[in-house]
Amino acid sequence: SLIQAVYRYIQETGDREFLQEDIRGKSVLQRLEFALDYLMKHKFNEKYGLLWGGTTTDWGDVQPYHKWGVKYDEYGIPAIDIYDNAMFLIALDNFCTLTSDKDSWAKWRAVHGSVKANIRKYLWDDSKKKFIPHLYIRHEAFPGLDENAIFYHGGTAVAIQAGLLSKAEIRSSLKRMRENVKACGAQSIGLTLYPPYPEGSFENKGMGPYSYQNAGDWTWFGARMITALVQNGMVEDAYQEIQPFVERVARNDGFFEWYTIKGEPHGSGTFRGSAGVLMEAIDALKAWARDYRDE
Repeated sequence: SLIQAVYRYIQETGDREFLQEDIRGKSVLQRLEFALDYLMKHKFNEKYGLLWGGTTTDWGDVQPYHKWGVKYDEYGIPAIDIYDNAMFLIALDNFCTLTSDKDSWAKWRAVHGSVKANIRKYLWDDSKKKFIPHLYIRHEAFPGLDENAIFYHGGTAVAIQAGLLSKAEIRSSLKRMRENVKACGAQSIGLTLYPPYPEGSFENKGMGPYSYQNAGDWTWFGARMITALVQNGMVEDAYQEIQPFVERVARNDGFFEWYTIKGEPHGSGTFRGSAGVLMEAIDALKAWARDYRDE
């Protein structure tokens, strides 16, 4: 996320000199590379060639076996998932754009290619045209549950942004998202996942079915899918799917953190994450419209 934030700052400002600012004897660019080095040294699974983290739902931060669950500790179950690795791919791509060092560029482009191939090899279920929820390193977090029946909306959207899916796979993923929304009566494709993890899967009482990160409805990730659709030429679909996002902002006079499937707002009404990605989606549609008009 840090590398992506710096990349976006430079894209907006053109201020590449910022990368050479000295912070305790090291440049900003060097410290960004240290962040990548940390992941490779401490969060990289050599067997699968992918990053690992704690088991949560999709992009979430709540582990199953703790009453609060937002810190990886002795209760955490290590696993590999699509969201972490898609974010890593985007960060690698961004860093390679930022660096002017040929050796550094070559090193991280090679890592990018390897991680991308391993995502397709280990996390993409081609028979079901979806990403598996988790690749467990030691043992499963939800024994007895057919976890691969669950479709992760957010991680899939970020995977599309990372360039991991073909146009046909993107269309298939959107079709599945729409089916999921219809099946549970949700308001938008911001639905975190579907079907939800069953009651009792998480000790945190806020993680029951259709609550919070367990099939709550989040603009924070649904709007990323809108942007991804525009970037892949699916503009009519993007325009159609953005409607419930903007309508509920107007209806509730705020950028709420998440919504129930009935459309009830929860969390902060000034959630910057929600506002930011929705603005990006709107900007993407406006940019397409300007280009189309100019043609």
